[in-house]
Amino acid sequence: MRIRRRDFLKLVGVGGAVFVLGPHQFVGAADKETGLDDFFFVQLSDSHWGFNDPKINPDASGTLRKAIAAVNSMKFQPDFVVFTGDLTQTTDDPKERRKRMAEVREIVSGLAVKNIKFIPGEHDASLDNGEAFREFFGKTHYTFEHKGVHFIVIDNVSDPTSSIGDAQLQWLSDALKPLDKDARIVVFTHRPLFDLYPNWDWWTRDGAKAVNLLMPYKNVTVFYGHIHQENHHTTGHIDHHAARGLMWPLPAPGSLPKKVMVPWDPSEPYKGLGYRGVDARVEKAEYVLSEFPIKKG
Repeated sequence: MRIRRRDFLKLVGVGGAVFVLGPHQFVGAADKETGLDDFFFVQLSDSHWGFNDPKINPDASGTLRKAIAAVNSMKFQPDFVVFTGDLTQTTDDPKERRKRMAEVREIVSGLAVKNIKFIPGEHDASLDNGEAFREFFGKTHYTFEHKGVHFIVIDNVSDPTSSIGDAQLQWLSDALKPLDKDARIVVFTHRPLFDLYPNWDWWTRDGAKAVNLLMPYKNVTVFYGHIHQENHHTTGHIDHHAARGLMWPLPAPGSLPKKVMVPWDPSEPYKGLGYRGVDARVEKAEYVLSEFPIKKG
């Protein structure tokens, strides 16, 4: 299916986008019209189901549902939806953890799109090494193919030391070996693979080893969550894109002495909350990133 880029933005209901032309180049949404091919997916992240603090989010039980409804209302439906971690809020009670995961699974079942990918966050998996997550959502690391793109899901949260671990790194190495060096590769993970801000746990202890394994491949893009804000970074030729969260925003890396949740602003409800649409152009290994706000109502 081919549609003009301007028409695509009208269909998904966004007034602007980040247009990724390659490893380093970003241009604005109005630079030029071009045909949009291939496929479209949606990234949601950090719903933290079970969180309860009206000062931070008085609509804690509503934002995930609002995001689901917004995705369902898109005239141009995504090929799949991916959740990049922290589906639930941390709890020491294994029964409550499973209750929250069951509730998330039930809410997410309301998506019109039934091709849904799940990735754990540390709130979901670090206290039991991903045991409950696997019961409700399946494997914590895996690969899948979609229309010429090789997707790799990396688990950098089940290990409470913020590590991927040697066994999974070997699995990653084995998964990459059969691929051509110009293969289209997209990585999903929760924490950033690079050292964004280690003092706030915005890193992966052995993430550099994963990046080094990916570096020989020419067309690699990483999508992650965890930091509750949009962020774009490049290591070598590999682009890394963080998504906003659905429960609360966080300050820019190192902008405050301490990492704190940004309080709810009644004058600007849902400020800093949102999700992302990604239009993948397989032939050129290019992406259009469209950032969607959570809206009142």
